[in-house]
Amino acid sequence: MKAKSFAELKGMRRQLAEAAARAEQQAAERAAAEKQAEAAKNLFARAIGPTQPLRAHGRVVHAPAPVTPEPRQRALDEQAVLREAISDEFDASTLLHTDEHLSFRRPGIGPDVPPRLRRGDWTVQAEIDLHGMRTDEAREALGAFLREATKAGLRCVRVVHGKGLGSPGRTPVLKARVHGWLIQKKEVLAFVQAKPLEGGAGALLVLLAAAGRG
Repeated sequence: MKAKSFAELKGMRRQLAEAAARAEQQAAERAAAEKQAEAAKNLFARAIGPTQPLRAHGRVVHAPAPVTPEPRQRALDEQAVLREAISDEFDASTLLHTDEHLSFRRPGIGPDVPPRLRRGDWTVQAEIDLHGMRTDEAREALGAFLREATKAGLRCVRVVHGKGLGSPGRTPVLKARVHGWLIQKKEVLAFVQAKPLEGGAGALLVLLAAAGRG
């Protein structure tokens, strides 16, 4: 840097002096900070007393325990079973059409469906005979039968429950239970008492929902 006049030279000297003063102040601040840090370090050392570094002792670092996989499919299957569960306490009597043949149709199903079902407009494609089974056994067997029939795309099946003539008091216990179980199954659209040659009062013709419905 070159001054062109005495005034400029004087100004340059002032700037240099100010720069030197700032540098000296910064150096003093750094020294003070280092001194303060050293003092704090010494104070900590005096507070905890003599120390000795730990020797290496072959520490083994274990990998984290693997997370147990959740049985998600089993949980989904159990939820599906709960959704499909049918109760023995369900009262079907108020939902049955007590005509001369006894029938049921789900809301939204036309009144012409039970007569057509009884007439044979839908061919019976499979049958299950629950006659003589215990209540629990019959309930499970019927649930499995309807599930498989629906998967197979069947529309009309026959359920034989017997007339209950061999039950105590000749009361058709299983017959009433079957009515309630069928009504609780959403895939059952309607059912009617079978014709005499197809089982009469001891059997039902059941209309199932088409595949993909519901």
